[in-house]
Amino acid sequence: MTSKAFGPRVVLWPNGVKFLCRFSPRILPLPGRQGLNSTSIEGRKLLPGFAHSILQSSNHAILIFSMKKLTTLLFAALYSLTLLAQSDPRIARSKTPLADVPVAVMPQLDNDALIAAELERRGPGIPPKFAEAHEVSISPATHGRWELLSNGNALWRLRIVSHGAKSLNLGFTKYLMPARGSLILYSPDGQTVLGPFTPADNEEHEQLWTPVLPGDELLVEVQIPAFQQSALQLELKYVNHDFMGFAEIASGSCNLDVICGSADGWAIVDQYRDIIQSVAIMQYQGAFNCTGFLVNNARQDCAPYFMTANHCGVTAGVAPTLVNYWNFENSTCRQPNSPASGGNGNGPLNNFNTGSILRANYGPSDFTLLELDDPVNENADAFFAGWSAEDFAPTDTVICIHHPSGDEKRISFEFQPTFVADYNSTTPNPNGNHITVMDWDIGTTEGGSSGSPLFNREKQVVGQLHGGLAACGNNLQDSYGWFHSSWEGGGAPNNRLKDWLDPDNTGITTLDGRSAQQCSFFVEGSPATQSLCAPADVVYSVNISANFTANVTLSVANLPAGLTATFANNPVAPGSTTTLTLGNTAALAEGNYSLTLNGTDGTASNSSNLQFFVASQTPAAPVPSSPLDGAAGIGLTPIFAWPASPNTKYSLEVAADAAFTNIIESATNLTTGNYTSTVQLTALSTYYWRVRGENICGLGQWPGTPSTFTTGSVTCAPAISTNVPQ
Repeated sequence: MTSKAFGPRVVLWPNGVKFLCRFSPRILPLPGRQGLNSTSIEGRKLLPGFAHSILQSSNHAILIFSMKKLTTLLFAALYSLTLLAQSDPRIARSKTPLADVPVAVMPQLDNDALIAAELERRGPGIPPKFAEAHEVSISPATHGRWELLSNGNALWRLRIVSHGAKSLNLGFTKYLMPARGSLILYSPDGQTVLGPFTPADNEEHEQLWTPVLPGDELLVEVQIPAFQQSALQLELKYVNHDFMGFAEIASGSCNLDVICGSADGWAIVDQYRDIIQSVAIMQYQGAFNCTGFLVNNARQDCAPYFMTANHCGVTAGVAPTLVNYWNFENSTCRQPNSPASGGNGNGPLNNFNTGSILRANYGPSDFTLLELDDPVNENADAFFAGWSAEDFAPTDTVICIHHPSGDEKRISFEFQPTFVADYNSTTPNPNGNHITVMDWDIGTTEGGSSGSPLFNREKQVVGQLHGGLAACGNNLQDSYGWFHSSWEGGGAPNNRLKDWLDPDNTGITTLDGRSAQQCSFFVEGSPATQSLCAPADVVYSVNISANFTANVTLSVANLPAGLTATFANNPVAPGSTTTLTLGNTAALAEGNYSLTLNGTDGTASNSSNLQFFVASQTPAAPVPSSPLDGAAGIGLTPIFAWPASPNTKYSLEVAADAAFTNIIESATNLTTGNYTSTVQLTALSTYYWRVRGENICGLGQWPGTPSTFTTGSVTCAPAISTNVPQ
């Protein structure tokens, strides 16, 4: 038998009789001790004629064995047993029962009233609030209990209770931990432990804000060498009572989980695995949440810069309270619009960073740039997002990765052009400081998504979410603070991005992303994604990390059949560059390909994924699918459609004559096979339309004969009511 928490226990009597016991998860009241947790232990009889029972407190147990006919007390021994220490080695082995640890009880709060007030407060551009702060003044000098452990450490413990809380988190406004000291938080059953927080968490701002711990009770525990006890500086100022349920408010069912992929019918998501790793849900002041993302800088040194929205309210004074949760995502793909997608997820909250410093913010384009106190948690598999500060909005695919309603991480797609505008406006304005996404083709955004990045098709950030009206069930707009506007911002280091993301003033306006792994040992091909017209070669510049300690031997895996791979130099010295040339591309059919670039110095190794698209000729003119040639009764603002190919852009023209001398409407750089007319046509009129494609091989031809259609008998005019209101 095994125990979930404590493992098997064998009791050996002096005469050699063995009893194999196991812990039961049932919690029973121990008679005579009000409020003391106790656990029943069930045993399997190995000696006929005996039965037994065990009463278990948090630190002690009484074993009582009896004969079937004559009850005999064979053994009644009180033995010291620290169950919590056995369940997690971080918890001190104390002889003091938890029942004897002093308790700080917070004033009672009405969760229902707090929820009602919060739902009334929420709206576009307002970050969600999940907790209410209890302001306290608690320190080891005023609360809790000190004791001396057998290992020479001093132990301080305090129980904190806020009845009805769905989780608790703490704000220490004074945290200075001496050498070899540590602090942990844990649940009374010892099953959830946060920490240890150590001297490595000492910061200039001298604060420590913790992640959430489920339930309405927790224990604070400090272990420190006894001679260092007077050097500890610790003051708890805020106990944050979660009335809403952190991440328990389910987002709309139309959202798409980032875990979804080709096996679930969502192959499009697989293209963005790297940038998904840049996004985190952020908690601040112990009470609010938004979305944010790691951002790369021109030195590509993985400096932990983290961007979010200015309206989230992370000021210089609030920045130390930041807690970022990495990889908070559902474990399975919940299909959009399914009941599961509209329910609660199961994402973990055990991978986090705490604390930050404000570097810059700017209200007009709604950005805030923070620098995390510490390097990103090494278990986060972090990615530092690339960006574009160029002076135009994406004209095709854009991607948003976010935490709607503070829920597990989701991904949204829009395939139509975006445009520069004012905040929350649907009217283009070249002098605006926001990018408008008119609607979402896949997924949406919600409260809690604020601060999430908007990526262009090159996977570069072009803005962060300010607000909007988008939601499941509508086709309304979202508004993103424009990265281009934020680049120069207000013209000073504290209100623009360029001083931090291009600290050496190189003048670059675009930068690709970078994984945290590449900041230690990396073998990197650039540009990682390319397009070519066969039989041209594919040429990558290969950069080698200076952190390798010996020459690096390069190789290629998963090379497409028929292709050749040649390195200009191999092996190569650490910190140097070479080129990789892929030849004989004429042997490949048109399409997308990928391969893996590997490098090793015999001890350390790294790899990167390289992708390329091969075309062999200019695209043929697509055959229109709507309106069909000769169609009649078409509306005055028709939707044009045609079969589209990947890596191809399209141009469209609509004319009043077959020679296209009188062009009514035209559009270029279309990446999907549809376009909605922006010009109202004339009723009962014949029009001509055509489409051609362009790829890496060049511009295709217009079709030999254009398609025609005739509009219907439709009259459009404003309707004016004469009896309002009605």
